Parts: sequence; structure tokens; C-alpha cells
Amino acid sequence: MGNSSLADANAFKNAAVNGQLGVDPDAAQAVLKKIRTGKDSVEALLNGAGSLAQPPKLGANPVGEAISTKFVQRADGGGDSYTSALQNLLSQYQAAEEGIVAAMSRYHEMDQSAAGSLNQG
Repeated sequence: MGNSSLADANAFKNAAVNGQLGVDPDAAQAVLKKIRTGKDSVEALLNGAGSLAQPPKLGANPVGEAISTKFVQRADGGGDSYTSALQNLLSQYQAAEEGIVAAMSRYHEMDQSAAGSLNQG
């Protein structure tokens, strides 16, 4: 998932935090459970990602050493690495979780506000 997915997750979270949307807590529990399960899985993968950064034994020649170095960088380095992709996914899960929790808490506020305005009419 790219940065636009993270931006979407953050936009959802910000809308929920700012009271622009609410979600029925009972209806959101299944979604929240799936988000947390996914988040736990990604965290477990991140915890084991360091073991991937072991250089493969491809021989003591320039090509083997270059590929070995590139493998280590892709597994645990920056940019397009496995770890970077997992960190991005974890950020998306965290933003979605925070958004759902905020939207759940806003649901009752929005419901009470709507009921109050109906009672005044």
C-alpha cells in the first residue's frame, strides 16, 4: 500500500477526531477486531524482519557481493525495503484503529446532539 493509502487512513482518523463522523460502536466492533488482528500480524512480521537481513552466501566475487549487499538493504534498509513496507502498513492500521475508536466515541455525542435538536423543535 502506498502513501495515498496512509493519507486516506489519516484523513479518516482526522474526520473522526474532529467530530465529522460517528460510527455505531456495536457495528464497528468486528471491523476494529480485524484491524487489531492485522496490526498484531504486521508487528510480528516487523519483529522477525531483522533475521531477513542476513547476507546470502553467493560467493566471494563482485557480482555475488553486490547481490548479497542489495539483498540485505532490501530486507532491512530504507526506501523500498520489506521493513519500510511493513512500517507503512502498520501506520495505516494504527491510523484506521484510532479513527474507528474516535468515531465510536463521537457516535453517542452526535446521537445526543441530534436528539437534543429534535426535542427543541
